[in-house]
Amino acid sequence: MDPAHRDLLRKHRLELSDQLLVSDTIVPFLYQEDILTDGQVEDIQARGSERLRTLRLLELLPGRGPRAFPAFLRALDDFSWVRERLELQLRKQPDGGSRDPSPLPDSVLQAVPSDRVLSRLASRLGPDWETVLLGLGLSAEDVFRCRADHVLGVQQAALQGLVLWRRSEGRKATVEELMKNLEEAGVHRSLLEEALR
Repeated sequence: MDPAHRDLLRKHRLELSDQLLVSDTIVPFLYQEDILTDGQVEDIQARGSERLRTLRLLELLPGRGPRAFPAFLRALDDFSWVRERLELQLRKQPDGGSRDPSPLPDSVLQAVPSDRVLSRLASRLGPDWETVLLGLGLSAEDVFRCRADHVLGVQQAALQGLVLWRRSEGRKATVEELMKNLEEAGVHRSLLEEALR
């Protein structure tokens, strides 16, 4: 998610949690649009009140990729006044929330990502993990093995594949190479930048 969108949601989280009812239309729409996973929907619905459900949704959205914020705005059909307010706040920001964040320093781009970075990235990839691993050069057999080894855990399957890529590429498995392949797979680089923080 674009940092400007993430900041906007964080700034207005209490106001949003007072005004939105996410259970009926917003969460089902985001699930339908492949923004939320089954587990995340269950996690949200398990919260004891509508306010807590909304707060949990707002915690999850920033890690769901570049499509999450536009999909969230589309989900606000029943809460058009909320959507209009968010869009107005976004327009008031100097860059309108559309500019890419500043590039990473060369020292970071040329580094080999650590286990921690790969783990944090794996937790953010969601349904795109297989495309990313194939783009990194893993074979379909390797991806199948990762999926089979972790049938119930997408994050663990993605992490296994990322570690396998790093092991096979050695020093060539840099943050820059990973970022380039993420972008080719249609995954916004902000996911990796968030994992590096």
